[in-house]
Amino acid sequence: MTYVVTENCIKCKYMDCVEVCPVDCFYVGENMLVIHPDECIDCGVCEPECPAEAIVPDSDDKGTAWLELNRTYATQWPNITRKGEAPADADEWKDKPGKKELFSPNPG
Repeated sequence: MTYVVTENCIKCKYMDCVEVCPVDCFYVGENMLVIHPDECIDCGVCEPECPAEAIVPDSDDKGTAWLELNRTYATQWPNITRKGEAPADADEWKDKPGKKELFSPNPG
């Protein structure tokens, strides 16, 4: 099992999760983060740190749908090990549903 980042992260990208990860398995895109599923050790410390509740186990229905996207972009985007600045409008996007269409494949 691994944890994955879901669409709740899109346009929020708070990054609170990054600094607590003991294995540095987060990767940063233009408007969201992903977790490399082969690097994640399933410790779960990142999940409660996410203000947008965007991190779930891959066994969760939401997680299953996002597993391959996390795997794909974790190999293309740069690794991130320190919390950066969230977008200025992150709070406005935090609880909005249906953000998948806003996903950007560009690296952060």
